[in-house]
Amino acid sequence: MISRFFGNKKNESAPESAEPSAAQVESMSLLSRMKQAVTRTRESLASKLEDVLAMTRSVDEDALQRLEAALLTSDLGLATTTAILDELRDRARRQGIESGEQLRQLLREQLHRILLSPPLHEGISNPPLTVVFLVGVNGTGKTTTSGKLAALYRNQGKSVLLCAADTFRAAAIEQLEVWSVRSGVELIRTKQGGDPSAVLFDSMTAAKARSLDMLIVDTAGRLHTKSGLMDELGKMRRTAARLIPGAPHEVLLVMDATTGQNGLQQARLFAEVAGVTGIVLTKLDGTAKGGIAVAIAREMNLPVRFVGVGEKLEDILPFDAGSFVDSLLG
Repeated sequence: MISRFFGNKKNESAPESAEPSAAQVESMSLLSRMKQAVTRTRESLASKLEDVLAMTRSVDEDALQRLEAALLTSDLGLATTTAILDELRDRARRQGIESGEQLRQLLREQLHRILLSPPLHEGISNPPLTVVFLVGVNGTGKTTTSGKLAALYRNQGKSVLLCAADTFRAAAIEQLEVWSVRSGVELIRTKQGGDPSAVLFDSMTAAKARSLDMLIVDTAGRLHTKSGLMDELGKMRRTAARLIPGAPHEVLLVMDATTGQNGLQQARLFAEVAGVTGIVLTKLDGTAKGGIAVAIAREMNLPVRFVGVGEKLEDILPFDAGSFVDSLLG
């Protein structure tokens, strides 16, 4: 199943000279890559945040208003920023916060708590075949993400099959074929304009016959009408459930971080109709609006599962709230 990444804690009984474990190296690598991915957001937020902290001798309304402006520029959104500021005001009043560094630590704790608050989708324990739908509007990087996830799971030792169910968009099938070759994962496809539910049926049948671990399904981002798209996604969900009870086990909504709050509005329709269980936030490295991850967690009550941080096959990271907040605030 898709899971949230947690780095292992250091073994306190080990001597200081001991070599780091593979898990520790992986955790450090994740933090390093996350820092690089949120560089633009951190640089934008850091200068404003440091101005606030440097001028804050006591946490008063003026300091909180300056902090509010800093958070809004990182695209946390008005609703999420207001909620954060209201809690900071309350804690400042109750605890007597007196320094900018205390304010930073409280902000860190709040962001971390918000990101961990959405429930993780449990799904069915050890299904015979884990079926993952990728949904979202065109242009978010959905097809690219399908290929990257296939490679990620293949590198974890899982047997994976790709399904090209975006039969409407011109060149979508050919694009996924390229990623299929790159990832070394087989692809089931049909002709452009074919029935998405039919190719899904064929893909699930093939994956079951071969006793594969995972099927990753790239769905359409649009059809002739918006209602047509949602109807088609519903049909695909019913097709999957008939073949394997509980499928699709994951429905990941792919969102483009560069679109910020506009993307959040677009995503709500998919979340309502498609049974979304988590978010893949793409193009995080190309925006100063990385705060959208916090807004997603709070306003959509959905966990961010993965982030896209580049164009290479390996440029997809399991999302870890601690690494993200540490990278964002320094």
